[in-house]
Amino acid sequence: MNRIARRTPLAVAIVTACLLAACQSAGPQSGGDLEHDTSTAAVPPAAQPADQSGDAAAVVLQEHEAKAAHEESASLDRVEVTGARREGRSRVLKPVASMAAPAEIAYAPPAAMVAPPSPPPPPYYSQPANTEKYAEREDNPVQRTREQPVSTFSIDVDTGSYANVRRMIGDGMRPPADAVRAEEFLNYFDYGHPAAASREVPFRVSTELAPAPWNATRQLLMIGIKGYEVPKTTLPPANLVFLIDTSGSMNSPDKLPLLKRAFSMLARELRPQDRVSIVVYAGSAGLVLPPTPGDRQGEILAALEQLQAGGSTNGGEGIRLAYAMARQAHVENGVNRVILATDGDFNVGTVDNDALETLVADQRKSGIALTTLGFGRGNYNDALAEKLADVGDGNHAYIDSAQEARKVLVEEMGSTLMTIARDVKIQVEFNPAQVAEYRLIGYENRMLAREDFANDKVDAGDIGAGHEVTALYEITPVGSGAERLPPLRYGGQEAARAEGARLQDELAHLRLRYKRPGENDSRLIETPIRTSQLAATPSPSLRFAASVAGFADLLRGGSRFDDWGWDAVLATARGARGNDPSGERSGFVQLMEAARPLVEPDATAVVSE
Repeated sequence: MNRIARRTPLAVAIVTACLLAACQSAGPQSGGDLEHDTSTAAVPPAAQPADQSGDAAAVVLQEHEAKAAHEESASLDRVEVTGARREGRSRVLKPVASMAAPAEIAYAPPAAMVAPPSPPPPPYYSQPANTEKYAEREDNPVQRTREQPVSTFSIDVDTGSYANVRRMIGDGMRPPADAVRAEEFLNYFDYGHPAAASREVPFRVSTELAPAPWNATRQLLMIGIKGYEVPKTTLPPANLVFLIDTSGSMNSPDKLPLLKRAFSMLARELRPQDRVSIVVYAGSAGLVLPPTPGDRQGEILAALEQLQAGGSTNGGEGIRLAYAMARQAHVENGVNRVILATDGDFNVGTVDNDALETLVADQRKSGIALTTLGFGRGNYNDALAEKLADVGDGNHAYIDSAQEARKVLVEEMGSTLMTIARDVKIQVEFNPAQVAEYRLIGYENRMLAREDFANDKVDAGDIGAGHEVTALYEITPVGSGAERLPPLRYGGQEAARAEGARLQDELAHLRLRYKRPGENDSRLIETPIRTSQLAATPSPSLRFAASVAGFADLLRGGSRFDDWGWDAVLATARGARGNDPSGERSGFVQLMEAARPLVEPDATAVVSE
């Protein structure tokens, strides 16, 4: 009896110690974040002396452990882990209501006190170091007209590079050179190019020729294309599939929450004749919303609101399911488009870029276009997002704010969704009697072989309703003394000039090819660019376009515009803002001012009025 009495205080002490350990490991069940420390999952062996433990105490301890585990399990509907693991701890989100989601992590308490402690649940996403991906590119070289008189390229309506670079500068980071694409900087802005007068020809081509702002001995040729406008009310019926990345990498305020807000803006613009489906993908793909009329906005918005991030990224499976839904709800003579919203961080399933591009290109032939919207930072795969849009007959934009989402999906809804001309190619033949050298600014990943211009099997960029496309050529006139390339020892330079002497009034000849939607044969537009078009001074639009190209060059190292530095480029941009109702040109000047100290650390920041 005395022996049992002596053991009773010990058993009570052990039970008390276990209760304290269980409370510390369970922590509060609501309010604030919960820290789960695996070191409290079991009593250390040193606290359990073998020579003093009794059967009664073991039974009491096991009963208490089972009860505590049951209470903890009942109080948590779901536990998700996010963030990088540090010092053996994991960050656990607050309990949330049960909801269908791409991936969940269940918590299982240890079966018994004497079992080894269970490992902590792995985080569903651990943000790595900066792994953003950009395609490597080199600036277009200066071409000697006598050797290479013809320049051929595909048009590009993407704007993602400018918005993405703006995000980086806002974060206080100098953008990597490969993230800067001059043509996407140029095409972000409106230059007032005249639009087509009728739908018979889907766009109008205009040109301007003037001395280059950075060197008056050179000339700057601007080619502008403007598609005809289509009011939202008269857009054809749209069959849209929102393909949304809900993987763990999207669990960031600038990713899935901003994405949901962006798509909600577009959903509110839909009409009864439109249809929208929602497909998500993480570790696997799933259908969240089958094809639904656009006027059932409550259902569409509710489906968007329930989305949560978690799991790995199986983009290939998601793309296949999205195209299947697009085919199911196909609208004849309407808009059939998949809108892929992602950070591009595909890491399971079909991760080979070539395989994804082939998949998208095959679906393009069935009349289903692909638009890509990029989100987030740290792991953004710009190279893949841009490439998929190119091969999918779509466009690529980067969403860095709600304002940019409204611009792309609401204000430019017609140009984003409705294609008015396909496979648009530009070819410029320069007259060697007038032009010694030339250089195309930007479009490096859109260059085509000379013979591709008339080959209708070669894919090129598309133009949407109301879209503007702008291209700039830097020209060195014959006899200007501003040639960059050294003269050749051999060659019939005089003979080449004589060849173009009979067309002395022509600087160049401009040709464009395009296909109407649903047609397989291209149509040709051509017009001469005459020397008489040379203006004494560039227009405000041309000066502003030049400053945009100059800014892109400065971000890439500043090697292509002679000695045109920050002060001169900024002065040109400030003086060319003109009528700026949207504030985008003023925003550009402010962006340049913010970027300069990142490129020139010793520069003094100057803020525009």
